[in-house]
Amino acid sequence: MPKPTKGPRLGGGPAHERLLLANLAAALFTHKSITTTETKAKRVRPLAERLITFAKRGDLHARRRVLSVIGDKGVVHELFAEIAPLVAEREGGYTRITKIGNRKGDNAPMAVIELVLEPVNPKPKSAKKSAAAAPAAEAEPAEEAPVEEAPVADEAAEAGAESPEEGAAAEAAADEAVEAPADEK
Repeated sequence: MPKPTKGPRLGGGPAHERLLLANLAAALFTHKSITTTETKAKRVRPLAERLITFAKRGDLHARRRVLSVIGDKGVVHELFAEIAPLVAEREGGYTRITKIGNRKGDNAPMAVIELVLEPVNPKPKSAKKSAAAAPAAEAEPAEEAPVEEAPVADEAAEAGAESPEEGAAAEAAADEAVEAPADEK
């Protein structure tokens, strides 16, 4: 568990704060997203992420540790059976906090804390490894390709086309540039 905070607690005493955060975490696991104050969202995030890490382990000891914090078997079962498989390949950052402005009644800053359940996009390989592999791969096809086709491919690559439409427009512009000097002669 995290080190107790110094100074004023969220709900009064440390026991009430512990119960408040456990209830917020249980609501987060049940509803996948909750709206609360920014302070409570920031305080519940480490607890929720630690409980998800336990759920990813999936053994009996981890289940009992989570049950000691949350206390509701239904929520613990949902955490272990539904949420943990969705974040199995994620290494951390299971929650997202989005600020949504101030509450109308007391002008308290509000935030939405939600579980990040989207699949993880693999990181691209490091620039050093891909840069070392790219020149070796480019050198072989350049030797095999005819000399006339290489400049046209270089012009298309230099154009930096983002989409097929932009690529077609860049090729058309290159063709017009090549045809214009031929017509003037």
